[in-house]
Amino acid sequence: MIVKIASKAGFCFGVKRAIELAKDTVRENKGPIYTLGPLIHNPQVVASLAEMGISEINDVKDIHEGTLVIRSHGVSPEVLDEARELGINIVDATCPFVRRAQDLARELTEQGIQVVVVGDRDHPEVQGIVGWTNGKAVVVENPEEAALLNNDDEFGIIAQTTQTLENFEAVVGVIREKGVGYKVCNTICSATNQRQQAALELARDVGAMVVVGGANSANTRKLASICRKSGTETYLIETADEIDPSWFQGVECAGLTAGASTPDWIIEEVRRRMSEIEDLNGQEQEEEMKDTVEVKAVRHGEILKGTVVHIGPDEVMVDIGAKSEGVVPIRELSCCEVNSPQDIVKFGDEIEVYVLKAEDNEGRLILSKEKADAEKAWVKLEEAMNSGEPVDGVVRDVVKGGLLVDVGVRAFLPASLVERGYVEDLSKYLGQNITSRVIEMNRGRKKVILSRKAVLEEEYAKLREEMLENLQENQVVKGIVRRLTQFGSFVDIGGVDGLLHISEMSWHRINHPSEVVKVNDEIEVKVLRIDREKEKISLGLKQVLPNPWDTVEQKYPVDSVITARVVRLAPFGAFLQLEPGVEGLVHISHLADRHIAKPDEVVSEGEEVNVKVLSIDTGEKRIRLSIREVMKEKQEREYQENTSAKAQEQADVVTIGDMVGDLFEKKGEQE
Repeated sequence: MIVKIASKAGFCFGVKRAIELAKDTVRENKGPIYTLGPLIHNPQVVASLAEMGISEINDVKDIHEGTLVIRSHGVSPEVLDEARELGINIVDATCPFVRRAQDLARELTEQGIQVVVVGDRDHPEVQGIVGWTNGKAVVVENPEEAALLNNDDEFGIIAQTTQTLENFEAVVGVIREKGVGYKVCNTICSATNQRQQAALELARDVGAMVVVGGANSANTRKLASICRKSGTETYLIETADEIDPSWFQGVECAGLTAGASTPDWIIEEVRRRMSEIEDLNGQEQEEEMKDTVEVKAVRHGEILKGTVVHIGPDEVMVDIGAKSEGVVPIRELSCCEVNSPQDIVKFGDEIEVYVLKAEDNEGRLILSKEKADAEKAWVKLEEAMNSGEPVDGVVRDVVKGGLLVDVGVRAFLPASLVERGYVEDLSKYLGQNITSRVIEMNRGRKKVILSRKAVLEEEYAKLREEMLENLQENQVVKGIVRRLTQFGSFVDIGGVDGLLHISEMSWHRINHPSEVVKVNDEIEVKVLRIDREKEKISLGLKQVLPNPWDTVEQKYPVDSVITARVVRLAPFGAFLQLEPGVEGLVHISHLADRHIAKPDEVVSEGEEVNVKVLSIDTGEKRIRLSIREVMKEKQEREYQENTSAKAQEQADVVTIGDMVGDLFEKKGEQE
């Protein structure tokens, strides 16, 4: 019988890491060593660890001294705090995928978002994740339970790392239909998803399927469930001793996969036992097994795809489907200097790597992301230079004279070619993704020169052409003040600069544009004139502001007396400002009630005086004013007041005749 092994089977990175950390702890001889529950869900591995001196406990209080190894499923923060309070050493072997789920759960809870964990509520991993929400998370195992959630909440949806993508997406679909706010965080382990997909594909091609793993392992049970859904007879076992030859009666080809907690030696033992059941053609079987075995051989110089499964301070581990994960040293992550691996890659990223060493002196597979990127980059850069197509890259460093840009290889962007104009501070571009054009390259010398200015100039020319084509006179547009001069300011109205002349800035006279606008001000302007041949645009600001002459007749009616300020003198009179933008003239003949030779004999600039409005011509924007008329009216008013006062005085004088006149009149009547 031919036995095919799934392309992804057995230990995942998180489980392998937990076991290695436990073994390292034993080698370091840190006293009694314990795990809170089984380190992984595999009785054989747990028994092997017990022989090494690692004991399994159920409560932190059972430890009086020594070291506690946190299993790959992780624990709640309360467990960690309790262990620290007891003075217990802690070795955290939590799977990085689980750790990411814990961190997301905590962050969502801190943001006030209701966390929903899709998974088995009795599983230690799920219980640990809930602990990182202070117990506030809700656990749902299927879409039916999701339908019962409170519709008023905003949900943050997280998956148990061993969940099937099908179930997770079904739960998300139910929550989406509720019409509430939600945020999806797919925390399913990429290795789990790959293992499940590989198992399903294999189950469809074989007559029987065997899944190896711990009976209590959630991911192993899910593997078996997925295989059964394909319609293929599936058997779940822990060891080779459980195999029943009758399962394979009439089966020419059987499939084999294993859960994440199943070591290679158990998988190999099961494979050998299955192969012994019926040896149809030893040679054919051996060749078939070579084609289907999971472990791939790698050679120096190969470029492979892999998934980032661990990020350390000075290296990154990548799963490329080989016997063990490959290591990318920090110096091999990028063509430019790297301070932290996390600046280049993130956990779960799929990247291409170049095989530097199939095995170093420590037996490790050494990879290079920088060389894999470079191989593709040189081809792409040459094509881009020939075609004129721009390339994207990340600014990694500021050096003398310009920027270093990672475009797969290290490229230099001169400071003079960063922008259309001068740039004073280049540091603001650090970490930015920018688009540039390749203007010079030499692969032999590893030299690449870029120009971002060329791309910006092209974009500006295109934008200017479109703007000039669509812009219409008398159109009101928004713009940003870019530059001030003595004669006006240049305003960016959507990638195209127009001139706002000083005479068009305000209805009143100004000495400098800074009296009205400042650089970076956002203003509305009116398009006054467009010269498409010379590509010049004239703008006006005062045209979008209220015209004070529109209300002059209402504010300053003829014959009214108002107060105005002298703004300038001329040989023929004085100009007075009634308000900003509105001036009137007092002719020299109306400055005084006497003959004067010069206006400064009567008034001076800046002085405020009372004037009478003689006439208004809004069409010509002229107002005739008079100081003489105010003085004349004042004199007439004073004369009338004096005359009235004298008459009143005369009326108040009493004569002797007034006093005794009646007596004489009465006496005459009697005689």
